[in-house]
Amino acid sequence: MQLPPFKLERYFARYEFTAPYLLSSSDCESWTVQELLALEPAAHDLFQRHWLGYTESPGALALRQEICRVYTTIQPDQVLVHSGAEEAIFLFMHAALQAGDHAIVHSPCYQSLAEVARAIGCEVTPWQASESNGWALDNDELRRSIRPNTRVVVLNTPHNPTGFLMPREQFDEVNGIARENGLILFSDEVYRESEYAPANRLPAGCDVNEQAVSLGVMSKTYGLPGLRIGWIATHDAELYARMATLKDYTTICNSAPSEFLAGLALRHREKLARRNLDIITANLAILDDFFARHDDRFAWIRPQAGPIAYPRLLNEDAESFCHDLVTTAGVLLLPGAVYDDPGNHFRIGFGRRNLPEAIARLEEFLRQVQR
Repeated sequence: MQLPPFKLERYFARYEFTAPYLLSSSDCESWTVQELLALEPAAHDLFQRHWLGYTESPGALALRQEICRVYTTIQPDQVLVHSGAEEAIFLFMHAALQAGDHAIVHSPCYQSLAEVARAIGCEVTPWQASESNGWALDNDELRRSIRPNTRVVVLNTPHNPTGFLMPREQFDEVNGIARENGLILFSDEVYRESEYAPANRLPAGCDVNEQAVSLGVMSKTYGLPGLRIGWIATHDAELYARMATLKDYTTICNSAPSEFLAGLALRHREKLARRNLDIITANLAILDDFFARHDDRFAWIRPQAGPIAYPRLLNEDAESFCHDLVTTAGVLLLPGAVYDDPGNHFRIGFGRRNLPEAIARLEEFLRQVQR
């Protein structure tokens, strides 16, 4: 298979570790190893003695038991741990699809959710979010897109990059459509537990649909991307087995220190999520004010969950704007071109504590270009 360059990752590779202000990050404020170990009195000594041999390929049992607490119907043997969400996406697509199959993918999307299927030889139909309707999806469009060879529907909610959170009634309908048509629902839930209104939190796809595969990760809500721990949860034993077999050709097993720290973090996941949600909430108020004062330059649809949003730049090119901003002011935004989006949008991230400083830099840049 031939995969094209991953546009988002290549863009970040140019600027991510040199720009002083990352105003496009999709993750939340991170933690140090010291901060994690301080969560439990015995954790430091246990970590010092942790064995650094090969780990169990599906993931350490203790870690899978903690992951199960994220769900209501899942058992440890229904969780498969991966090196981040990316490996999980890659292996799922190869386990679920073959050349000639058809997939329907919530769009705009993280590139691998569509590109891996294309590289396998599948046709991919975008299920396009509507900016004019607050980035909502149309279930009738989903129904119209289904073909005899459709195998997979990819849903991402809370959504990257728009922050859209699907209403429960619509989510239930999507699961019903997938069941009626014998389709696998790949439910990308990496921003779950970062909803601004917890009452609006959706159930995990795997808890309400036996044909669904839920994707989770330590990177986003919990702010631990450096652990490189992601997972899938599913009741589909056959699909699980195919993914587990394919993992023998990728990472084989996960990092032992990362599994230890991920298990520790998940035992305190409410605390981690609460801290980051407090940061998100404070920063969102700053963004509301910023976009209200600059409504002549930006169109702003307020997100409903997560640390990212997808504003539109008015009357100038977003890609050029982002380039000028990072090279002259050191503030990194992500142009919508990396999502193959012609709508002149950009992704803004607000899950980190230094957002006020980054916004001040952005304000100064806007003043400079207006002179």
